[in-house]
Amino acid sequence: MGRGKIEIKRIENSSNRQVTYSKRRNGLIKKAKEISVLCDAQVSVIIFANSGKIHEFCSPSTTLVDMLDQYHKLSGKRLWDAKHEHLENEISGVKKENDLMQIELRHLKGEDISTLTYKDLMVLEEALENGVSALKAKQMEFVRMMRKHNEMVEEENQNLQFKLKQLHLETMDDNVMGTSTHPHHQGVYDHHHGAAAATAGDYEAQMHHPFAFRVQPMQPNLQERF
Repeated sequence: MGRGKIEIKRIENSSNRQVTYSKRRNGLIKKAKEISVLCDAQVSVIIFANSGKIHEFCSPSTTLVDMLDQYHKLSGKRLWDAKHEHLENEISGVKKENDLMQIELRHLKGEDISTLTYKDLMVLEEALENGVSALKAKQMEFVRMMRKHNEMVEEENQNLQFKLKQLHLETMDDNVMGTSTHPHHQGVYDHHHGAAAATAGDYEAQMHHPFAFRVQPMQPNLQERF
């Protein structure tokens, strides 16, 4: 039995419709490739899915733009509407404006000014002076910001040094207090203090005693008798 004839109408089932679209799209692109190779023909295929996704094929020896230009020339029909023509004009205007800006930039650099008139040179000089003034103002603003930043850093540094000094003094005070209040240290301190006091008292007593100091002669038989 031969294949049954399929009625050409929209497939209502979304899954079946997507499967049919994928199969037939691939078939069209395959046929386009085959006729391009077998017949040395220039072929271009553009397919848009209902989701907006584009699928295309163009013969390797040409581009899609060349194919459209050739179609315009041979058929006399243009695929560009008024919106696209307006966009093309806008692009041309942007290109011209860019060219003028490039010329002005070269003039500001001092290039290609031999053809300028006196009036043009005056305008250029005024623009350069305004630019220099704006540049100096920006530099002064930057200097003020850097100076303020340095002052803040210096002030913070001084505060840190003061806090560090205070912490050092507090640490020394704590060490002194800990040494004097420790029982062992206190006993050592009292012992030495008492020994020093006793030595001082003996020295004072000897100074007041009439026979505190005696001269010991070299010969024992020569000792004085009192």
